[in-house]
Amino acid sequence: MITNVALDTGPLVAFLDRQDQYHNWARDQFKQIKPPLLSCEPVISEACFLIRSLPRAVDQIEHYLHEGVISLDFSLRQNVERPFALMRKYSQMPMALADACLVCMAEQIRGCRVLTVDTDFRIYRLPSRRLIPVLMPD
Repeated sequence: MITNVALDTGPLVAFLDRQDQYHNWARDQFKQIKPPLLSCEPVISEACFLIRSLPRAVDQIEHYLHEGVISLDFSLRQNVERPFALMRKYSQMPMALADACLVCMAEQIRGCRVLTVDTDFRIYRLPSRRLIPVLMPD
């Protein structure tokens, strides 16, 4: 089982929406990850917005949060400066707040990998220009 996985918006939406192009991939990934999946409020906010037409999926996110399947392990309140510094650094892309928080999580949590479908995570870097470990479709 895989541990210390930071969950991005794309795989969460894909897992909950059977019509999503990455649904099967996300389902397979979730089977290999030992809960909790680590995440942050901006990811949950984006996901709820994107699946707003699927009320049961939104309810499922609430259930995952309540049951500890998804753990909000990053507090923007306690880490205001770093995500915004990253957003300025990658402003040419531009970097979303959710992505910046996930990069911060990868910096702070030992052995953390980001579960994502976003290829921008191949461009973002940890300190010393190290690659961010990711789980993403080929």
